[in-house]
Amino acid sequence: MDRDRLERPNQFVSYVTFVFQKLFGYSLEKATELMLDVHNKGRAVVASGSRERAEFDVYRLHEHGLWATMEHESL
Repeated sequence: MDRDRLERPNQFVSYVTFVFQKLFGYSLEKATELMLDVHNKGRAVVASGSRERAEFDVYRLHEHGLWATMEHESL
């Protein structure tokens, strides 16, 4: 089996965790929790705030090669 192929998922998990820490200032524990939500549930709320801030956060996640969307919080 190709060793690089086996290591890629772990590298991606580490990368996503790193990006959450870098962009949002999360601790390693919080970033890991959010990454696991994405992995297991297919989504996670990584930030909240104004529409402008959400658009900026989505843009920054896209710049780091991560898929992100924003949603209006239901009341």
